[in-house]
Amino acid sequence: MHGYQHLFVPGPTNVPEPVRQAMNIPMEDMRAPDFGGFVDGVLTDIKKVFRLENGRVFIFPSSGTGAWESAITNTLDTGDRVLMSRFGQFSLLWAEMATRLGLDVDLCDTDWGNPVPVADYAERLKADTSHQIKAVFATHNETATGVTSDIAAIRKALDEAGHPALLFVDGVSSIGSIEFEMEKWGVDLAVAGSQKGFMLPAGLGFLGVSDKALEASKTASMPRSYFSFEDMIALNDTGYFPYTPATQLLRGLRVSLDMLLEAGMESTWARHARLAQGTRAAVAAWKGCDLVARDPASYSDTVSAIYAPEGVDAREVISTAYYKYQTSLGSGLNILAGRAFRIGHIGSMNAVMLCGAISAAEMALRDCGAEVEPGSGLAAASEQFRASTPDARQGQSKAA
Repeated sequence: MHGYQHLFVPGPTNVPEPVRQAMNIPMEDMRAPDFGGFVDGVLTDIKKVFRLENGRVFIFPSSGTGAWESAITNTLDTGDRVLMSRFGQFSLLWAEMATRLGLDVDLCDTDWGNPVPVADYAERLKADTSHQIKAVFATHNETATGVTSDIAAIRKALDEAGHPALLFVDGVSSIGSIEFEMEKWGVDLAVAGSQKGFMLPAGLGFLGVSDKALEASKTASMPRSYFSFEDMIALNDTGYFPYTPATQLLRGLRVSLDMLLEAGMESTWARHARLAQGTRAAVAAWKGCDLVARDPASYSDTVSAIYAPEGVDAREVISTAYYKYQTSLGSGLNILAGRAFRIGHIGSMNAVMLCGAISAAEMALRDCGAEVEPGSGLAAASEQFRASTPDARQGQSKAA
């Protein structure tokens, strides 16, 4: 095998060389006198990516799932009623966790390919005049289906109903990649992970917490230990952690934050939008293929889930791309297994890299029997990228 195994799954994403080099260091003393100053800077700057002025962002040595659990156990009580929706694998898993942790889950489901049903949420919130619903959960970007939901609209529904429920958002495949405004949208708890838009290996779970949620944690009675806000606050205020931190990942995070903030979050969001538009142009050109996402208004800018043509097993497309073209495409999850494959366009990526993914997918589709015209998707994507990619010589924008 020559060259690289190409990675185009929606996480883990490619790690930029400066980030990788920052992690390639000897082990260090996480109680050293100068380590606290380093941590202070990281905790300050990660809030800028969440677009959070007040509150806090906690960094746990875990996956995003750990941050999910921390958000729930620190702010809610066993038996609390919560409003949730299932419309993909990750929103499904979040609802399952809430049930396991003893919450009374009021489900407001919709078909896979749709976003959070905001109108249904609004109706249930208005009907809840006694405010039995203590929290509203929304998966911002459903990675399984390539669907992005309107978080600002959910905040509007809460406000119009005069409802005090906490707003929980799963932003694992959105924060650091597509528009996310924690403060402006009134999000109380926002979950992210290191292996997506933050361009790091898996291993860090991030949790943005509003002042309102911090206040709720003081009276919440659900058991917690490892993920305790109280323990984290006590040590984070001194620049340290209540347990051994993942020091190498934190060093990589420092460089990742520098890259994101130097480019500017708006520039980063715009780059992801351009990459997504090129990918969608390719899908539109492939005969028999279609996006799982149903409404263009909710198309994801970080991952495209793509139905394979009728009679073509998407699992074979993925396997062929991997073994023949050294390219990893995302699998179809749950009810989409065998029906869809995914192209991740998230994190450290540019147009030419994505052309490689589109070419590999196109060849694999043809190898598996799809009647896709050779070069059709790649040509469509290339023209989209030519028209939208800034020329750095003209100083139009920096590449995140």
